[in-house]
Amino acid sequence: MAKILNDTTQAADLICSEIGNVIKMATPLGLGKPNHLLNALYEKAKYNPDLSLKIYTALSLNPPKADNPIAEAFLKPFADRQWGIDYPHPNYAKDAEAGNLAKNVHIHEFYFKAGAALKSRHLQKNYQSINYTRVAEAVYNEGINLIVQLVAKSPDGSKYSLSCNPDVTLDLNDLYKEAKRSVFIVGVVHPDLPYLGGDAEVPADFFNIILEDKKAEHQLFALPRMPISEADHAIGFFASQLVADDGTLQIGIGSLSDAVVSSMLLRHKNNDRYQNLVNFCWKFQKKPESLPLENKPFEKGIYGLSEMVTDAYMHFRQAGILKRQVVDEKSGYKTYLHGAFFLGSKDFYQWLRDLKGDDFNGIRMTRVSKVNDLYDPNELLLRRQRKNARFLNTCMQVTLLGGAASETLEDGRVVSGVGGQYNFIAMSEELKNARSALMLRSTRESQGKRSSNIIWSHGHLTIPRHLRDIVITEYGMADIRNKSDEDCIRALIEIADSEFQEELVDLAKKNRKLSQSYKIPDYAKNNTPQNLQKLIDQGRAVGAFSPFALGSDFTPAEQKLALALERLKSKTEASGVISKIKIIPWALSAFKISDNLYVDELERMNLLKPRNLKEKFLRLLILKSLQETQIKEFS
Repeated sequence: MAKILNDTTQAADLICSEIGNVIKMATPLGLGKPNHLLNALYEKAKYNPDLSLKIYTALSLNPPKADNPIAEAFLKPFADRQWGIDYPHPNYAKDAEAGNLAKNVHIHEFYFKAGAALKSRHLQKNYQSINYTRVAEAVYNEGINLIVQLVAKSPDGSKYSLSCNPDVTLDLNDLYKEAKRSVFIVGVVHPDLPYLGGDAEVPADFFNIILEDKKAEHQLFALPRMPISEADHAIGFFASQLVADDGTLQIGIGSLSDAVVSSMLLRHKNNDRYQNLVNFCWKFQKKPESLPLENKPFEKGIYGLSEMVTDAYMHFRQAGILKRQVVDEKSGYKTYLHGAFFLGSKDFYQWLRDLKGDDFNGIRMTRVSKVNDLYDPNELLLRRQRKNARFLNTCMQVTLLGGAASETLEDGRVVSGVGGQYNFIAMSEELKNARSALMLRSTRESQGKRSSNIIWSHGHLTIPRHLRDIVITEYGMADIRNKSDEDCIRALIEIADSEFQEELVDLAKKNRKLSQSYKIPDYAKNNTPQNLQKLIDQGRAVGAFSPFALGSDFTPAEQKLALALERLKSKTEASGVISKIKIIPWALSAFKISDNLYVDELERMNLLKPRNLKEKFLRLLILKSLQETQIKEFS
């Protein structure tokens, strides 16, 4: 039976006495990390060079850090409210990112919070490039001897739920059982963690230690709902036409995925407005007739299949979209969603806690190998369940030959990780009538310079060209599955930003992949931000494409500031002395703007009454940015 403890320090001491001076610890990605216990074990190793500690994990969640005074003024009050002043930052992650890890501590992650590890030599060196479905096997082969994770306790106290993270723990535990080996497992109860059933539900003797320390209770890490950009809304609108009624949907997280959700809700709840937009958008873009596009409401609904369960599925369920059910082969319950881990907003966690009856039974949290793969004893059943599947994911860049770079820079530094993207895209090739789509913004801007995200080549592809399928930018969709290299190149050039199209054409012709006679067709020559604005304006005229279409954790004043500060960031990131000088007259023009227009915003930034010359200039920068965003309504 599990030993019940109520003190984190006592638990850390017992772990060390049971395991010894060589600890190889696995802890879940994302929300399932018991940060207080992790910090206690890390501190022991940090100050005891005889204790060797290796941590195998992914997606270590630390609240964001401000990198300038304006960001600090905005972020700190919000962060205190969003995560609480007592949120236990995972100290191993902070030290690893800062390069301050002790020599006897090593962190091995297979997925980073986007961009968090770019400057860390330790994390980059120890990154493990592994498909999500193979993580359990990889960690098992490392010989781990300890698993620690957050769990939820049933109301009657008789059972426990792995809740947000049955993903790898279940597969890993099975590997040890099959080998007749033991691994020390610690469950840390969090009272606010939603109790979910399915494979996530385990008996008390699943654990060696169950820790219930009231001093270690804190707010769960909730993702703030960020604004959706205009380009992302356009991409999401195109992608929403791919989702099949009576189908299956996997979708990721972030602004691009939120944009898909927003347009799917419009399609289902306000179909006349949605069809108006559909007709409008294809006046300016070439409609890919080879794609199975749909624009009607979801009568039969969709079934969710996603390694990462997010707010998206809450919105779908509440709107009556997530209603196609399959029979879970283990429980026999009618199931509308199978997931491997969840992460989202505070509202999402509350929704999960409040689920009752069929809504509760219809979510089955399970192992990632079942969700992300087809290699299962019940493979034929899984294939029947996953009909008309659509797998929607994001990437950073796409090559003209159809390969995609989703997680690694050209210089080899890892931005995030492979995760399950490869598995889902490969699965789309295996399932009948399934399609996968990669969504990306056509351009990026760095230090004031625009660059194309559709490129000739990339040294570190996540998705190889032979798995090319659908690519979506704000300028349309390219169906490149099984196409010749020339047809693939043409389709991608025609959804690239017009500023870079001729350069891409020249590269393709130079490398003998494009006919010398090819010319960019007229319909593709106007892929510009100005023409994109026409779609956005049409959408806003019918009540779509709000920056906060799925709600917000910001106050009304913070919503305006969030958008204004994003605009200010793009202005001030320009490189070169001349570019930096140009910002001065831009800011000074704000002298003409009345303070009365933005009293709440200036007060929120403590700049209503600036105290010195620096604060006066910051105030002007914010006023000018607020004016240019021209935000009139928020939903």
